[in-house]
Amino acid sequence: MAEPIRPSTVLPANRSPFTLLTADGQTLVGEVATPIANPTGAILCLHPLPTAGGMMDSHIYKKAANRLPDMAGITVVRFNTRGTTSANGTSTGTFDNGGAEKFDVEAALRYCLDTLGLENLWIVGWSFGTDLALRHAKDSRHKGLILLSPPLRTSEPSDLQYWNNDGRPVFTLVPELDDYLQPPEAAQRFAIIKNHQMIAVDGAKHLWVGEPAVHRVLSEITQIIAPSRLPLPTEI
Repeated sequence: MAEPIRPSTVLPANRSPFTLLTADGQTLVGEVATPIANPTGAILCLHPLPTAGGMMDSHIYKKAANRLPDMAGITVVRFNTRGTTSANGTSTGTFDNGGAEKFDVEAALRYCLDTLGLENLWIVGWSFGTDLALRHAKDSRHKGLILLSPPLRTSEPSDLQYWNNDGRPVFTLVPELDDYLQPPEAAQRFAIIKNHQMIAVDGAKHLWVGEPAVHRVLSEITQIIAPSRLPLPTEI
């Protein structure tokens, strides 16, 4: 008899911890979850604000790692930025409000592209992680950005102009009831990027709490990366 997907559901995947060394000498901890068969693509997850509890296990990313390799064939790479702690351990260094985290993002991209050799790699940022993506995820080999609840807190107009000039797609998932940037303002501020597509999510909030919100986020990610694997199941 089928059972509903729950917050604690963990589906089959190959899961391995890893460490990264940044160009400025910090050691970052992370985990990669890869599909057992039929890979379709990959995401590199940039987590929410560490000083507000954000980390690689922030719930959307943990559930993505627990589900998407099996449901959609998507490899999920998560890591803690400098000074951030999760069950996997603590990355060395000190939080720098998105400045020195440039080295963290670049190290993670090298791991995904050079060490793992991932193809069809997309960068998924959430909150603070969206600013990291816009500012620092500029390796030409990934496919584009998927931004969850972007606050545009530290990104400058020049960062948005970079992505306009770059031409790769930038998708934003903007909650109707977001605490920082709601759809009308988000549409105005991202208008500089010609290849931007905003997905406004009615009734959603910044943290995407609740199984319907999680399912919507994971479904939108899958729609971009592996649309043939939709709809994602709600039961197993």
